[in-house]
Amino acid sequence: MSTNTGESSNDIGSSEFERRLCELPPSAKLVAKVLETESPLSQGQLAEESRLPDRTVRYALNRLEDESLVESRYSFHDARKQVYVLAE
Repeated sequence: MSTNTGESSNDIGSSEFERRLCELPPSAKLVAKVLETESPLSQGQLAEESRLPDRTVRYALNRLEDESLVESRYSFHDARKQVYVLAE
């Protein structure tokens, strides 16, 4: 039996989101947590906020996108850059 806790599907506490996130590496969990508190952020901003190397952030974002936990969008400020948000 399922209970509705009132949390949206992209809250880190939601069971489906948490279940899929639990299977990912720690770097992906950290990137998701940063995006939960601040978004949208570019890859470079995520590297600064998480203090992870760019390559690790790129890997974490790829894993999160593969699980449909993160979405990328073009930045309104600079259309050449992509920004990332938790998936809805």
